[in-house]
Amino acid sequence: MVYDIVSQIPAGRVLTYGHIASLAGWPNHSRLVGRIMRMAPDESLPCHRVVNASGRLAPHYPSQAALLFDEGVVLSATGKVSLKQYLWRADEEC
Repeated sequence: MVYDIVSQIPAGRVLTYGHIASLAGWPNHSRLVGRIMRMAPDESLPCHRVVNASGRLAPHYPSQAALLFDEGVVLSATGKVSLKQYLWRADEEC
């Protein structure tokens, strides 16, 4: 279910681990989502579109910033994604 949710995140948008956990029916299990994401089996899955609750990127994913930038996501001076600007809401148009 986690991978299905991640596969639906449109280019130029992000979701947090916590949002994915809630959408999967597992509120308060964002760390579990993080573990599941680390084991993602498919390289075509847009894992780069998943950030933490403060918009911080994954520490062991060096190409994440470049992949997001290629989709038009601009990081702050501190290297975070503005969730106010880029957070995807499942009810919005893709």
